[in-house]
Amino acid sequence: MTPKKVPMRMCLGCSEMKPKRELIRVVKQPDGTVLLDRTGKAAGRGAYLCPQAECLQKARKSRRLERTFSMKISDEIYSALEQSLMQEETPDA
Repeated sequence: MTPKKVPMRMCLGCSEMKPKRELIRVVKQPDGTVLLDRTGKAAGRGAYLCPQAECLQKARKSRRLERTFSMKISDEIYSALEQSLMQEETPDA
């Protein structure tokens, strides 16, 4: 029996290919809002980041999210994404 194929995605921060389940999806919804998609099923254009704040900082510095979503992303959105990532890194016990 052949093993199941694991879907791979590239992190926008470090540009490494990793299994989809190890990455966090950032989605631009049809109304233009950008947020973290914990389920991976939200409607809209998706991009993937490693669950480390360093990858978000690299993606912010190189404007990878802005290029992927074809829109200007404000500092407030980056701050909200960073706070959400911090909650992901340190889950409550």
